[in-house]
Amino acid sequence: MKNLAILLLNPRGVHFFALCETIKIMKYLLTLLIIIFEVPLIFSQPGDLAERLMNSHEKYKESSIKNRRFKHKDIQPLITKRRSNNACEISKVGESFEGRSISMIKVGKGRHTIMAWSQMHGDEPTATMATFDILNFLEAKGDGFDKLRKTILDSTTIYFVPMLNPDGAEKYQRRNAQGFDLNRDAIFLQAPESKILKELQNSIKPEFGFNLHDQSPRYSAGRSGNKVAVSFLATAYDYPRSINSVREKSMQLIVKMNRDLQKFIPGKVGRYSDDHEPRGFGDNFQKWGTTLILVESGGYAGDPEKQYIRKLNFMSLLTAFETIADGSYSKENKDKYEDIPQNGRALFDLIIRGATVNKDNKSYRTDLGINRTEVNYANASKFFFSGRVEEYGDLSTVFGTEEIDASGLTLTAGKVYPTAINSIQDLKTLSPKDLFKQGYLYVKLGSGDASRLPFGSLYEQHFHFLKPGKSPVTKSPELGSAGTFLLKKGNIVKYAVVNGYAYDLEKFKTSTGNGFIE
Repeated sequence: MKNLAILLLNPRGVHFFALCETIKIMKYLLTLLIIIFEVPLIFSQPGDLAERLMNSHEKYKESSIKNRRFKHKDIQPLITKRRSNNACEISKVGESFEGRSISMIKVGKGRHTIMAWSQMHGDEPTATMATFDILNFLEAKGDGFDKLRKTILDSTTIYFVPMLNPDGAEKYQRRNAQGFDLNRDAIFLQAPESKILKELQNSIKPEFGFNLHDQSPRYSAGRSGNKVAVSFLATAYDYPRSINSVREKSMQLIVKMNRDLQKFIPGKVGRYSDDHEPRGFGDNFQKWGTTLILVESGGYAGDPEKQYIRKLNFMSLLTAFETIADGSYSKENKDKYEDIPQNGRALFDLIIRGATVNKDNKSYRTDLGINRTEVNYANASKFFFSGRVEEYGDLSTVFGTEEIDASGLTLTAGKVYPTAINSIQDLKTLSPKDLFKQGYLYVKLGSGDASRLPFGSLYEQHFHFLKPGKSPVTKSPELGSAGTFLLKKGNIVKYAVVNGYAYDLEKFKTSTGNGFIE
């Protein structure tokens, strides 16, 4: 009311009031216009496409492949069903040393040719999974991605070669049936799989190549504790590591792919040393005129079957195909490639820091670095872990995916539970927490029915099992020994370490798959 009285007594104030209101409205309209015009710009940003692809991956994920140890026979139905799809062209490009067929799937009709091959190492299957997810995506429609699909398929022709090394995949091993590392056979060409790859490069002459691998989950991003989830390499075609226009495009594409990945795995992208390897296919593809991007799927916490890294591959490859299709990669600064930290060897699965060891009536402190190695069984369709002490002494310059501060704790050997088990029912009566508190880490298998216990059930337990006649380690673990021991404060067990897995007795929780049979 007071403001109204002032306005009535001062007509000029009315004009001022009206002017102020007009300015406010204009500001509001201007802000609204800015928002309206900026919205399309925001949604056209590369990061948003990457996020949309990550959020949508589950729709396209090939449901028949749920873990890493699939075989040649498992992907044949996924290839065969596409023979009736006019958008795909399926061809048999050869056979492996043991006679398994190697197929190529061609999609798209554009002038930019792309060749992507996976599993030239048989135990590196993450990108093979992602390849079939990508094919499912490219065959879909009416889901909000039609424009992206059209851009890729109209401007590129993509040749997928999933599972180049089916014999290696059968045994879940790196090398082929002859024992050759295919990625060191680009000159010798003594493996039939290597000859196939070289012949495809000769006949297709792809403008771009994607050499898709898996790497150790223990690489770190530089000298840090960050486990590398994805690594890249713009391979060098000569010893001086020269950069021509072909290799420059590799660097530019990697800069783009790295930027997309940083949104989801910040600080967990690495770069391989680009020392020239004259026997390597990556280096030679670059030399032969194909812009080559080498992608390595590493490790991610809580993702033993690499399903999240499979998702990252799906997103990263599709956004790379898009930037090839529209040529936008050419705007990237190749120098930013060098900003990606090099892969480091600074990680262990578990580090015990500063434990006290009593040996020969003397005491000293040490760190222990433990790694868990996958060991295949059941025709390489399953695996268990073998945890071993791989480093001993001062580990202050390296990191553990998991670390325990053992200051004030004494490292001692575990005891053997006195009663042997003869059945799964016997096993169910044992409480890991109760036994660990009493210092029991080892459980004996009886000589009767226990010999017929399914190994898979034992690997899912939490003990170090001993077959009849086997004895446990009776002293503190040393370099190369099994990662099974106790960490005690006085007479109280603080940690039980079984097969390289640590159990905190104060915050006790268990997970499956950590047992070991010796």
